[in-house]
Amino acid sequence: MSDATAVAALRGVSFGYEDGPEVLGGLDFAVREGRALALLGRNGSGKTTLMRLLSGGLRPRAGRLLVDGEPVTYDRKGLTRLRTTVQLVVQDPDDQLFAASVAQDVSFGPLNLGLPDAQVRARVAEALDALDIGALADRPTHLLSYGQRKRTAIAGAVAMRPRVLILDEPTAGLDPDGQERLLATLDGLRAGGTTVVMATHDVDLALRWADDAALLTPGGGVHTGPAAGLLARADLLREAGLRLPWGVAVARLLCARGALAQGEAGPRTPEELAALVAAGAGPRSGGGG
Repeated sequence: MSDATAVAALRGVSFGYEDGPEVLGGLDFAVREGRALALLGRNGSGKTTLMRLLSGGLRPRAGRLLVDGEPVTYDRKGLTRLRTTVQLVVQDPDDQLFAASVAQDVSFGPLNLGLPDAQVRARVAEALDALDIGALADRPTHLLSYGQRKRTAIAGAVAMRPRVLILDEPTAGLDPDGQERLLATLDGLRAGGTTVVMATHDVDLALRWADDAALLTPGGGVHTGPAAGLLARADLLREAGLRLPWGVAVARLLCARGALAQGEAGPRTPEELAALVAAGAGPRSGGGG
């Protein structure tokens, strides 16, 4: 992919923390507009570092961060441009929330852009509505449930109207209903034109949700491609310290039994498998032996 077709890209980027080994070396990585991207890898593989480099929280020792093909400058003007394009929401919402109320917290970013009060209020209302927490606008942040705090942190990023929203383990700590509601919210944001990048350890979620996947392997390597194909690569998953997704294993079993044609997309969720069974899937041409 050319830099001109990527919203944000890291080119030849290397980074290491002070007095520590190099975390990423010579990395090339790009975020394609309109694609849901899952970022996967074991702890220590560099996922958090990569996300902070993309969002401007860290500056590469070597290489460049590009937005729309143009190098990012790390002065006030350059970082403001970057943060209206890319926003990162960290895993623990308590590391991000600090204001007394939900609306005050969500308004922080737009206020820092120097927007008129009317525009700030409009952005806050829009973000709260997008995250389905409009009724919590005046609620003190310390009285929110964990799921509500997650949504408030995401709303603060959405209020900046970024083209790319990066989420670090957004479903971690949520119960199944909370996870489904958050995924529905992310689908709504994508429908509105926001490109979403999600770091996760959940290969089943990545297969179900993502268009593309990026696997980070020890030593700073990264493999990127369509999620369905990349997450079927047992060799890369093993190198990245991850297991084969449930849906891939089921699809292989169905193909072996002739219930799914070779190359046909398999079920990504138990619900899709149940629907396939209910439809009476029988042997099909092209199935394995």
